[in-house]
Amino acid sequence: MKTIPSLVAIIALAISSSVVAKTTVIHAGELLAVPGDKPLKEQTVVIKDGKIINVVKGYAEATKFGKNAQLIDLSDRFVMPGLMDMHVHLQGELSPSNDSEALRMSNADVAMKSTMFANKVLHAGFTTVRDLGANPEEIFALRDAIDKGWVNGPRVIAAGSMVAATGGHGDVDGMKAELIEKYTPKTICDGPYDCRRATRHAIKYGADIIKITSTGGVLSDTNTGTGQQMTDDELVEIVETAHGLGRKVTSHAHAAAGINAALRAGVDSIEHGSYADEESIRLFKENGAYLVPTLLAGDTVVNLAKNSNFMSDAIKAKAIRVGADMIANFKRSYEAGVNIAFGTDSGVSKHGINAREAVLMANAGMRNSDILKSATVNAADLIDMSASLGTIESGKIADIVAYDESPLKNIEALLDVDFVMKDGKVHKQK
Repeated sequence: MKTIPSLVAIIALAISSSVVAKTTVIHAGELLAVPGDKPLKEQTVVIKDGKIINVVKGYAEATKFGKNAQLIDLSDRFVMPGLMDMHVHLQGELSPSNDSEALRMSNADVAMKSTMFANKVLHAGFTTVRDLGANPEEIFALRDAIDKGWVNGPRVIAAGSMVAATGGHGDVDGMKAELIEKYTPKTICDGPYDCRRATRHAIKYGADIIKITSTGGVLSDTNTGTGQQMTDDELVEIVETAHGLGRKVTSHAHAAAGINAALRAGVDSIEHGSYADEESIRLFKENGAYLVPTLLAGDTVVNLAKNSNFMSDAIKAKAIRVGADMIANFKRSYEAGVNIAFGTDSGVSKHGINAREAVLMANAGMRNSDILKSATVNAADLIDMSASLGTIESGKIADIVAYDESPLKNIEALLDVDFVMKDGKVHKQK
């Protein structure tokens, strides 16, 4: 007589089956396990439960690592760690429709659109990003939804709303008075103690990092220029408060005075750094701070200023001047040995074309190997995740991308990614 399994036994079997470790084996034709080192030929990467457990020489049989191990054949591909973009804005893209969208789109609409943009970025080969300015509630929800596996997207390190001076870059502008009052973020501040409050407020509501604006910006719809806007005592108070609460600080900065003031205050990175001077370079190297160059943003705004009519005269003038100057200043900083972390300011440019930054960096004289390192090893260091990201080594998270050509030989190979894995899950495979 056959016995019918009890419901408890069936449930136990289902649970035990669901927790069996999933093993994936990748055969990599050329493997850049540690950007900055030489790539290796014919390697096997073993992944279990989203983590890299081994990298072995030659093409090992998948069954060696478990009878149900899945083989992914990338023996004709160049394989490397997932790329990281240290400056994005996932909630939008610069366009003539921005004003109408601000009035017509609900916060829920913005959240849904940012989910779409996040998926584009992931499919472009970028498995981790820093979002450095967004509606806080929606970007933190997106970050958490991706982390929980509810939606697909890159790992997000999010700042929420920027800590900025009243009337400065990061504050609301270009609207009538009632709307300016309504949409002014609670992280706008005046004086050191108010900026302490704003920093604590951002962290209380979920900020992973504090983004400040020590200088004016190109896309602020005012003629306030790109010089220093936050005062030295405000900058010091923000950095000390953020560091005391375990958060790094990055500063949007164009003019040298604002770059240097932010670096003296102890910021961990500078975004743009358009007019870094000799003092800036000294401070970068002395503090170990990173430059996130965002050359793609500069290239984008110059083209839009020259070939479209939706920008105000104030924005056009700044775009043409600053955008054209960024490349020479980046080249000088790179040649002087400043730490560089890859970042695009996508949202100014379109999402999903993030790898074009690499082409601009190469055109400015940066070696391909250093570009790849800036988007992996350096980026991981900047976000304090070197123990888990940035290389393909045992114990690291399985964020892996592959190309049909070596970007060490041709940086434009990054523009067409063939394979994307994040946390051991395949999101794209040609």
